[in-house]
Amino acid sequence: MTELAELVDLGRYPIDRPGSPAYAQMMADLQSELAADGCAVLKGFVHTDGIAKLAAEAETVADQGHKSFSRTNAYFSKDDPALPEGHPVRQFYNRSNAFIPADNFGAASPLRRIYEFSGFMPFIREALGEQKDRFFRYDDPLADVIINMVEGGDGFPWHFDTNNYTVTLAIQNGEAGGEFEYAPMLRTSTDENYDGVARVLAGGSPLVRRLALQPGDLQIFRGRYSLHRVAPVEGSRKRYVGIFSFVDTEGMCGGVERTKQLYGRVLPRHYEREGLRADALRD
Repeated sequence: MTELAELVDLGRYPIDRPGSPAYAQMMADLQSELAADGCAVLKGFVHTDGIAKLAAEAETVADQGHKSFSRTNAYFSKDDPALPEGHPVRQFYNRSNAFIPADNFGAASPLRRIYEFSGFMPFIREALGEQKDRFFRYDDPLADVIINMVEGGDGFPWHFDTNNYTVTLAIQNGEAGGEFEYAPMLRTSTDENYDGVARVLAGGSPLVRRLALQPGDLQIFRGRYSLHRVAPVEGSRKRYVGIFSFVDTEGMCGGVERTKQLYGRVLPRHYEREGLRADALRD
């Protein structure tokens, strides 16, 4: 099994040494960034040799990705004719990319090695300032550890995440494009803020921020509350991003409709856990 030091720059990011002065300083910096706009980036979290291993893994399982081309709204929900035309729920955009499901990343997977390292979840939880009884790994056999694969011409339109906290790892960029854009903390667990969403969808909102992540960068992001998208990728080289997911409700699994769209299949667990979450947001 791959050791964590073969992947992560533990000298720069000592997630294996909680309680050390270096860990405390790293945590203070992260918490400050997350408090500012719900997003923090650890540049070069995975070192060059680690990225080579992760990129090789991505290439090996790339043919298992579920490629989908659809028109979707920001909530991955169906149209609601009861709402007025122009409402964010009724605005649909082209979505084209692929997700390589979690059941392709077994115990020997370097990507899963990071996610299941005993200190990784406590590290992410502390950065986000969450309590133990409000922070869990995503209990979804298709979506706890995945790779998002985007090819030339593909992109991911504005959307909110199902899981509360998304932790992403840039593995390989396309030749051009693929910038990450987001409107931080646009909604809350009790307020959809449809007016704010509509302004972002219309274009030109001053709230939108842009990131050009590089291979090895780890991003901690409150994607449940921040509207975000990936700009279309250009060129022949694929864009790979690893995604580690955490939620605030134990046993939470992806919704049936969204899981069908993203992975092309659902499992009995998705039906059993439908609606199991701590908020009543549209999705």
